[in-house]
Amino acid sequence: MDSLVEAPARRMPAPPREIDVDTLRRRLEEAVDGEVRFDDGSRGLYARDASNYRQVPIGVVVPRTLEAGAAAVAVCRSRDVPVLSRGGGTSLAGQCCNTAVVIDWTKHCNRVESVDAARRRVTVQAGAVLDAVNHVLAADGLMVGPQPSSHPACTIGGMIGNDSCGASAQAYGKMADSVLRLEILTYDGVRAWVGPTNEEEYARIQAAGGRLAEIYRRLRELRDESMELVRTRFPKLERRVSGYNLDQLLPENGFNLARALVGSEGTLVTVLRAELTVVPKPAARAVAVLGFEDIFKAADAVPQVAGHRPLALEAMDETLYRLASEERRGDLALRDLPAGAGWLLVQFGGDTPEQAGERAEELMRDMGPHVTHCFLGDQAEEDRLWRLRESGLGVEAYPPTGRQTYEGWSDAAVPPERLGAYLRDYEQVLRRHGYADSALYGHFGQGCVHGRLPIDLHTDDGIAKYRAFAEEAADLVASYGGSLSGEHGDGQALAELLPRMFGEEIVEAFGRFKAVFDPRNRMNPGKVVHPRRLDEDLAQRHFYPLEPARKYFDYPDDHGRFGHAAARCVGTGKCRKHTFEGGVMCPSYRVTREEKHSTRGRARLLEEMVRGELITDGWRSRAVHEALDLCLACKGCKSECPVNVDMATYKAEFLAHHYRLRLRPRAHYSMGWLPLWAALASGAPGAVNALTRAPGLSRLVKAVAGVAKERELPTFAGERFIDWFNRRVPEGPGTRGRVVLWADTFTNSFDPHIGQAAVRVLEAAGFEVRVPPVTLCCGLTWISTGQLGIARRVLARSVRALRPWAEAGVPVVGLEPSCTAVFRSDGPELLNTPDTRLVSERTLTLAELLQTRAGDWRPGSAGGQAVAQVHCHQSAIMGYDADRAVLDRFGIRTSVLDSGCCGQAGNFGFERGHYDVSVACAEEALWPAVRAAGPEEAILADGFSCRTQIAAAHTGRRALHLAELLDTALHPQAR
Repeated sequence: MDSLVEAPARRMPAPPREIDVDTLRRRLEEAVDGEVRFDDGSRGLYARDASNYRQVPIGVVVPRTLEAGAAAVAVCRSRDVPVLSRGGGTSLAGQCCNTAVVIDWTKHCNRVESVDAARRRVTVQAGAVLDAVNHVLAADGLMVGPQPSSHPACTIGGMIGNDSCGASAQAYGKMADSVLRLEILTYDGVRAWVGPTNEEEYARIQAAGGRLAEIYRRLRELRDESMELVRTRFPKLERRVSGYNLDQLLPENGFNLARALVGSEGTLVTVLRAELTVVPKPAARAVAVLGFEDIFKAADAVPQVAGHRPLALEAMDETLYRLASEERRGDLALRDLPAGAGWLLVQFGGDTPEQAGERAEELMRDMGPHVTHCFLGDQAEEDRLWRLRESGLGVEAYPPTGRQTYEGWSDAAVPPERLGAYLRDYEQVLRRHGYADSALYGHFGQGCVHGRLPIDLHTDDGIAKYRAFAEEAADLVASYGGSLSGEHGDGQALAELLPRMFGEEIVEAFGRFKAVFDPRNRMNPGKVVHPRRLDEDLAQRHFYPLEPARKYFDYPDDHGRFGHAAARCVGTGKCRKHTFEGGVMCPSYRVTREEKHSTRGRARLLEEMVRGELITDGWRSRAVHEALDLCLACKGCKSECPVNVDMATYKAEFLAHHYRLRLRPRAHYSMGWLPLWAALASGAPGAVNALTRAPGLSRLVKAVAGVAKERELPTFAGERFIDWFNRRVPEGPGTRGRVVLWADTFTNSFDPHIGQAAVRVLEAAGFEVRVPPVTLCCGLTWISTGQLGIARRVLARSVRALRPWAEAGVPVVGLEPSCTAVFRSDGPELLNTPDTRLVSERTLTLAELLQTRAGDWRPGSAGGQAVAQVHCHQSAIMGYDADRAVLDRFGIRTSVLDSGCCGQAGNFGFERGHYDVSVACAEEALWPAVRAAGPEEAILADGFSCRTQIAAAHTGRRALHLAELLDTALHPQAR
């Protein structure tokens, strides 16, 4: 082993010998308490991070304990196989994908082990997600200082590997500044806690002897030989993230091995645990927004603004503003920005809102009359603006120009006092290389600039042009005394360029540093030291996705190509949130914590499917089918994903091709054809209900139908809504004109009382209500089961029936959110005709109609309270603002649950094999909220699925539709 440590640093370590994959897999299965996955699907899930790179791993290990993870490393060592530790997989420079055994720590090794609030310290396992750690710390008013925009997904181990920063680094520094101690594991099996090392500690380690003593001795030798180089060649820059932290080994920094290892991107050691210093959460915050003539003038003002010691000092330019405005029309965060074409967003903290606000006001007074400014003063508005700035990557990825953008030069940092001059020069570099349309934004308070580039990474010529740009950009940053990376790390994207920043001697010292820990180059090889070229392993090179000969949806945002849609994900991992963070996306991931059950994981497998290299069975792929099986088709990703991945649509398309000319699951014939069975049952609903409720027969019916035995089958109504309406004596003409109340299958056959309530509400509001005399279906159940040919025919029939009213300008009111969403969104993409688009434009929810067509209707305030569960499709497509406004108008105080999907999700919760996940989703938030609701609070749920799931909680509470709640308010005597 000594001879390996003495190996010359400049010489490339020997490549791994040919790997006996089967033996490796068996040894891992024998030694590791966890999941060992060498199948092509699992390898495809981990072949990419959020960067431009793709490297298919050898296999994946998901350890249940830290000891199991250490055992996995030992097996890899015994087989001389590379190792890559992976956290949230949100890396932007390629450091989180490799041809190695990937160890995913996030599923099980994610505990907060101890919190010492008095000393402001926390000890966590490496797989703990930042937001989850902060959720625990919040009870003591504390938080981890660095807050990168990937906070819902990034792990503490990943943040240590990357030396993460975020906007809050302005006040709290990089991750290295938060690290007190690390528990590490070397490739050759040394496991120890490391941190600052005074002379006494160093002597103790040397006296103990062994490999650890050798590591410390060789590190001290390296320090002594290179300290003058480090002192003179390292940029004097807060945001120096590039390279290894050799400066932390200097005497003046306490020979701090823990902080020296921060930012090493898994190339030196495996981090198992971390002890961190944490900071108090600001009691109050305030944001001042400063407007400038352009982004360069904004950059010039940074030193003056930074002198006011803000918590964060962010920036965005006119390009990012324009992109955000086009994607988020009507977003309140953009409405009140001061005039200008470049903005600084300056956040202050304080003990009280007044104190924070006064600091913001003081800044604005100091800036003088040449700067426009505004003080938001509203916490919700400030949070919206901050989220907008955090979403820059997603907003930029697919601009209206059609030129997709990529990470290319996304986080360089220069001294803040030179930022304005650097940006002017950088813009010229962009223009010379044809990338002039790029947005400029970022953490300007510390000189860090973000921005994706419209790079051609598909062709050899485009990639050569990208390389020339990167080399010139690196030289420019170095000339300004900057860092190639100010946040995202070197990985593969920048490591090759490090000599341009540091010089060859420092880069050689980096090699010697790595050789102390990993002389055979088995820890995340090819990153930082002995790097692979920045133009190798590019995922897009010569990637032209396989397209189906016939597709069903139009994919208007993806140039009409399914292959483009399948590769749409940019890997930021927003879908890997916890329930306490709110939103809908992604319910199955929340309860399984499995990458393949996240939106990103499914998207990655679809991308591998259309790539055709790893997953070679195309639409018949079992790996893709397995990943999509637990997709609830909630559409949360369509609105919450930064790039609007629409997994529900992709799933439907996949199922259509997967089962083409094949026998389908039983549930596809039972639940998928529900509208037909409902129509047939209308002739004798009582007999059908008796059949499905009889103890022995019920079990048989469920088994034949592919329905989970734990579920109760829905009860058909004794009289359908359209039959009730057709025999009803019509009211006179309404003062507000006609509306078509569309009787979807669920309202018509199962809950006709909701339709009846809606008629009474609409007539009370002054509308003349018309109902189509025959049943009309949107095709939802066929869409969700991928029976898209039938869905098209069913939808076309309904569109033909509604067309005369739509052409006459008559609104079509939908009561079931999922069906309304079909007309509003899926319909025009599945059946792209003028009539379908017209019906889509005319379709409204009940609340939207009352807001837009009866805004002056002022019924007497009914008062009361309600707890509302918003249907996922309504959240994604229509939104809930109109409902809130109508409820306010009725004086009903409503608490809207931010609880995500109920877990029923149409046919999903009924299908055999889905019950456990369905119930787990409900237990995340919905069922506890229903149990906690007081008797005076109505339970409001417009979706049939949501009401079904609420009933399944067996609390005795019946959920009401908005129409029922309003009807009860208008006719209290009917209660």
